[in-house]
Amino acid sequence: MLLHAIVQLLFMHMACCAHAVMSSFNGNYTDGLSLLEFKKSIASDPQQALMSWNDSNHFCSWEGVLCSVKHPQRVTSLRLKNQGLVGPVSPSLGNLTFLKILILSANSFSGEIPPSLGHLHRLQYLNLINNTLQGRIPSFANCSKLKELWLENNQLDGQITEHLPSGLEKLILASNNLSGTIPTYLANITTLKLFTCLSNNIEGNIPNEFANMRGLKELYVGKNKLSGRFPQFISNLSNLVGFSVAFNDLSGNVPSNFGNSLPNLRLFELGGNYFHGHIPSGLTNASKLNLIDISINEFSGILPSSIGKLSKLSWLNLEGNKLQARNKKDWEFMDSLANCTELEMFSVAANRLEGNVPKSLGNLSNQLQYLHLTGNQLSGDFPSGITNLHNLIIVALDFNQFRGELPEWLGALKSLQVLRVDNNKFTGLIPSCLSNLSNLVMLTLNSNQLHGRILPSLGNLKMLGVLNIYRNNLHGSIPKEIFGIPTIVHLSLSFNKLDAPIHTDIGNAKQLTYFNVGSNNISGEIPSTLGNCESLEDIKMGHNNFNGSIPTSLGNIGGLQLLNLSHNNLSGAIPESLGRLQLLEQLDLSFNHLSGEVPTKGIFGNVTSIHIDGNQGLCGGTLELHLPSCAVATLNSRSHKRSTVRKILIPLATSIVSSIAIVISVMLLWTGRQKTKSIFQPSFGSKFPRVSYHDLARATEGFSTSNLIGKGRYSYVYQGKLFQDRIEVAIKVFILETRGAQKSFIAECNALKNLRHRNLVRILTACSSIDSNGNDFKALVYEFMPRGDLHALLYSSQDDRDPSISNLFTLAQRLCIVVNVADALEYLHHNNQGAIVHCDLKPSNILLDETMTAHVGDFGLARFKIGSGVSSFADSISTSSIAIKGTIGYVAPECAAGGDVSSAGDVYSFGIIVLEIFLRKRPTDDMFKDDLNIARFVEMNFPDRISQIVDPELQEEQQDLLQQTSGNMKKESLECLLSVLNIGLQCANASPNERMDMQEVAARLRGIKQAYLKETEAGV
Repeated sequence: MLLHAIVQLLFMHMACCAHAVMSSFNGNYTDGLSLLEFKKSIASDPQQALMSWNDSNHFCSWEGVLCSVKHPQRVTSLRLKNQGLVGPVSPSLGNLTFLKILILSANSFSGEIPPSLGHLHRLQYLNLINNTLQGRIPSFANCSKLKELWLENNQLDGQITEHLPSGLEKLILASNNLSGTIPTYLANITTLKLFTCLSNNIEGNIPNEFANMRGLKELYVGKNKLSGRFPQFISNLSNLVGFSVAFNDLSGNVPSNFGNSLPNLRLFELGGNYFHGHIPSGLTNASKLNLIDISINEFSGILPSSIGKLSKLSWLNLEGNKLQARNKKDWEFMDSLANCTELEMFSVAANRLEGNVPKSLGNLSNQLQYLHLTGNQLSGDFPSGITNLHNLIIVALDFNQFRGELPEWLGALKSLQVLRVDNNKFTGLIPSCLSNLSNLVMLTLNSNQLHGRILPSLGNLKMLGVLNIYRNNLHGSIPKEIFGIPTIVHLSLSFNKLDAPIHTDIGNAKQLTYFNVGSNNISGEIPSTLGNCESLEDIKMGHNNFNGSIPTSLGNIGGLQLLNLSHNNLSGAIPESLGRLQLLEQLDLSFNHLSGEVPTKGIFGNVTSIHIDGNQGLCGGTLELHLPSCAVATLNSRSHKRSTVRKILIPLATSIVSSIAIVISVMLLWTGRQKTKSIFQPSFGSKFPRVSYHDLARATEGFSTSNLIGKGRYSYVYQGKLFQDRIEVAIKVFILETRGAQKSFIAECNALKNLRHRNLVRILTACSSIDSNGNDFKALVYEFMPRGDLHALLYSSQDDRDPSISNLFTLAQRLCIVVNVADALEYLHHNNQGAIVHCDLKPSNILLDETMTAHVGDFGLARFKIGSGVSSFADSISTSSIAIKGTIGYVAPECAAGGDVSSAGDVYSFGIIVLEIFLRKRPTDDMFKDDLNIARFVEMNFPDRISQIVDPELQEEQQDLLQQTSGNMKKESLECLLSVLNIGLQCANASPNERMDMQEVAARLRGIKQAYLKETEAGV
């Protein structure tokens, strides 16, 4: 019996141990296997973050993994931040049912967020920011304990999900591609403290239901497409700390009492909207305000003198409004600002301030770092109060009417990095004190009345990158010390009276990219050492007195894009080395005394890019130059010289070939780097007029919102008057802080600079500069299209339309627009310079001129087709290219699924637009869901019921035709309509192989148009 009991106890013990082991194994199997599945999905692990994830270590000890204390085999936290991981987020993570914290931020995860994450009912914190995740936001309604959801800076699209847990406290959705409206459902999440959807495509307004969110502390909805009035209920959210609606389409007045009930408000941003009226007086009662930015609106009147009540204020940006100050009383706000002892930034640039700046400016906070008074009507001497502000980093006084001499005490501002005093009426010498500003990065003294010489001591500014002193009365030489500044990249001294030769030390300026000494009296030879400046992209030395020959060493500047040596006294032959400059786009050697044979290689093969007229001794070259043939004696002489040179140099080269080989290798490597760096930098040469940031600021009244005519993801478009003729132009200003905007600018430059077609929006010039705050600024200037875009024409009410356009949008008008767009695409796809794929064709990118002729624009996503491949114009400037997504509703199915971009994708977009024009229904209309889209809808009703589904205005036109003309006329109209819609259906075919190309499309449409208009004329 005892033995039996012992055996039974032993079996019971073994069973217990086995159960424990099995339980352990099951936990290990579930979570460990899920983690291994996650690792398997990772395509790249450059930092070897997952090296420890192997069988030799228990998974609870793997890097980034933390397990539960109570349940040792269950994972509660996975943190893999900033590890460079590439691949999708594996759905297997949804099996980690004990997971509370998941952080995969700052990696390169792509694909969709797996819906399985929405089943982690213990999840409290999910952070996926700074990746490239796509698709819609899945439901997180089952994550009942989720407190914070961080999805910022991805490529998520669709609407903001309404499937969120009721206990959510932070919802971060900024910098994605989200659309739709802000769901009123969010107001039911009473625990929500922070909500941001900055930098998306959200429309509508902030729901009034948000008034019930008494616990809301931070609300950031800037850089979207919100419209309507200022949300009045915001004034009642007493816990509000931060509020931003900047860069939307909001308008109207801000309540004067705004701020009275917001004791905790610290950040207030309204910039880039259409708000007008006075600055709300109640704002000064929000005593904790730290940042106020109401720039680029239409606020008027004077600044409230009570502004000094905001003692915590550190940032005050009022630029780009219509604020006034004309007398002492108007300037009282400056006295009050002295109480803001923490003020670091103050801007009233581009307003309507007049007269002398009061001395009380000097009473502002000693912490002030940024002072912007640009673009007003200020006058008098240099503001003396600035001498007390020793911590200033930026002083911008440009585009005013200041006069007198620049004071010597400027040298005491030791922290100064940017000094902009251009476009004023300053006189006298360049003060020597500027040489003491050792931190200076930018100095702009241009467009004043300065005289004397350029100080050699400016060479002491070893951090100086930009030096502009053009359009003054300076004489003498360019000090060699300037060329010794190691950081100098931009040197512009044109339109002065400089007369001495350029020193050979110019070869020391290794970082110089822009060199302009045009329109001076500089004499002597062009130093051959200029060829050592291998970073140069623009050289402008025209309209001087240079003599001698053109240095062959200029052929060493591999990144050179523009070279202007016109209107000098240069002689000799054109160096053949210039033909080796692969990036050279504009070459102007006109009006010199050059002679001999014109080279034929490189840029010399493109007669539109070279200017050599005014040189009587030139001969040969390409046939298009129409120059006389070179004499045989000249050719024989040149051959004799080459033979002589070979006889002399070959023995010498033999003795030093090893050394030269090493040097050449180094030079080729360096040149290659320079080409890589600048190969896609846009350059608009002499055929495009040069404009500055300030030219564009003036043309648009300081980029006033009253001149704002359009917005996109990457840009704002302003109407302005530019150039000497003050012609109407459209100015597209890129929002460079938006990811992809820089690439979009470069892509559009490169796409348009060589394209010419009557149905493409004509680009007039480009501007790549620095704005009034010292930030990068990029803009494109286009021919103005007074009728706006096709989207506005289709979806504006009759009351909103231009009264000069007839009430009905006729069949003939629609047909002409369709033909215009087809012609433009035919040119893009089949022009001699290589096929260009637009990639974002939609009604808002089709603009209409005075005669209702359509022009295709916005080439920010355009791709250049090379052979069988397609390349972005901006791909080579970054390791990652612009994402080709197009616009929902217009993007071809194969492109939306991640397939290769091709011209067939444009054909699909065109087909959708054709259907949209005649149905007047967006492809994203609510009626198109599940398997029904606009193409299938037309196909289902084609041809018998077409007259019942087209735009009611066309149906009305058909009835008018029946009453006013013959029945045959209505028949012709219907046949025209069916023919056009049939082409639209063929273009919008789901299979790219079954779509017509644009040559066939355009030819058919032109035939349809011609036949219809002929019948119309005959029937009238």
